[in-house]
Amino acid sequence: MTAATAAGAPAGAGDRLLGLLNGFIAELRAAGIPTSLTESLDAMEAVKHVPIQDRETFKHALAATLVKNQSHWRAFETVFEVYFSLRGPEYALDAADGPGDPDDEGLLDGPGDGAGAGDALTPEDLAEMLYRALMSGDGAMMRAAARQSVRRYGGMEPGRPVGGTYYLYRTLRNLDLDGVLERLLRQAQDASGSASAPLDQRLRRDEYEHRIERLKKEIEAEIRRRLVADRGIEAMARTLRKPLPEDVDFMHASREEMIDLRKAIHPLTRKLAVRLARKRRHRRRGPLDFRSTVRHSLSYGGVPAEPKFRHPRPHKPEIMVVADVSGSVAAFARFTLQLVYAISSQFSKVRSFAFIDGLDEVTRFFEGTDDVGEAVHRVNAEADVVWVDGHSDYGHALGVFWGRYGADVGPRTTVMILGDARNNYHAAESWIVKAISDKARQVYWLNPEPRSYWDTGDSIVSQYAGFCDGVFEVRNLRQLSAFVDHLA
Repeated sequence: MTAATAAGAPAGAGDRLLGLLNGFIAELRAAGIPTSLTESLDAMEAVKHVPIQDRETFKHALAATLVKNQSHWRAFETVFEVYFSLRGPEYALDAADGPGDPDDEGLLDGPGDGAGAGDALTPEDLAEMLYRALMSGDGAMMRAAARQSVRRYGGMEPGRPVGGTYYLYRTLRNLDLDGVLERLLRQAQDASGSASAPLDQRLRRDEYEHRIERLKKEIEAEIRRRLVADRGIEAMARTLRKPLPEDVDFMHASREEMIDLRKAIHPLTRKLAVRLARKRRHRRRGPLDFRSTVRHSLSYGGVPAEPKFRHPRPHKPEIMVVADVSGSVAAFARFTLQLVYAISSQFSKVRSFAFIDGLDEVTRFFEGTDDVGEAVHRVNAEADVVWVDGHSDYGHALGVFWGRYGADVGPRTTVMILGDARNNYHAAESWIVKAISDKARQVYWLNPEPRSYWDTGDSIVSQYAGFCDGVFEVRNLRQLSAFVDHLA
């Protein structure tokens, strides 16, 4: 790593940087980001040509060689901030602010305020420092204010098994950023000397809110640096590790993860549509064309040296989706319906049915709309899916489907049943799935629960599985994508 040292790393830091890079790449793989050996070598070559003190350039050099999907950026950034956080004795949590790891001194280090700097600041002094930093938008002053805020209000203790969110809450609670924002706006209004136009007020508020968000990120970064200094890189990386959007469990996704899922589903649908169309175009050759083979064999003296095959006539399947939309699996049904309708051009017809203990066809909500998410929202709000008490009853719902729509199931129909098969101890009526299977081209069951949970409690998956062409565990977008690819 001589070139890395020449690019700005302290003398002797090349081996330490190489060790950090190896650990960093291993953690990226553990987080689910696909990183090949070739890409790792490219990353190590790239960092030889960027100044290591320029953290943004250094980060983007690594990202350019290691990240291939925009949805993986946040996971990459989190791992980067852990492995290449600023180091130094000022981040130690012991009472004396003792030295950190001597091997890390100088590596990606930044300007510090010393081990005891700022201790003499009173809360009023700190509040004034914070106000001036936000008023001017000075990045260096924000970093200094963030550091002193964490030192004074974070209450961080060495070895205490508390997450960074707790320390962030304690720090922000004492800063009263809402009050600071109002003070900033009053000061700006007084400085203008007259009533500002509503647009000017809005722009001014947006600017100050943006600066406050920057301050919060600086505080988070400060807390993370101190936790890394206290617990070590590997421990913090494991603590902060989160699944990629395509690996987030539908049934346990947080609000923030739901937003990431919605963003990830759009490029996924485009990729699946292209893949399904290509797969259908290049499907394997058809059966032997005997007459054509004999005719062409005349040029070989009657020897069938060149077999001829009929060209296949691939057809688009007709899809009927029967989805449980009860509370326990609603998120899973929502994303499955969005995916199916987003790639509906690859099917000759798509019909959807939603149920809890009653069943209703909801195809009408998707007709004439480009916003599939809004259509799914209408399904949840307007569909007539409750029969008695609003608790899942697969037997009754399947019975309604068979009685009303069974005649529409034909040899070109693929039926997809979405749900966890938790039937609240009602009658299974599994004969209906057998009757559907006898008429349909294929019947698939998609279950969002882990396989280890199947047939536990009131789950009756096995009573239906014997009559399906396949029962799939579909807990995330990656598994859903694999199933749709299989469907073609």
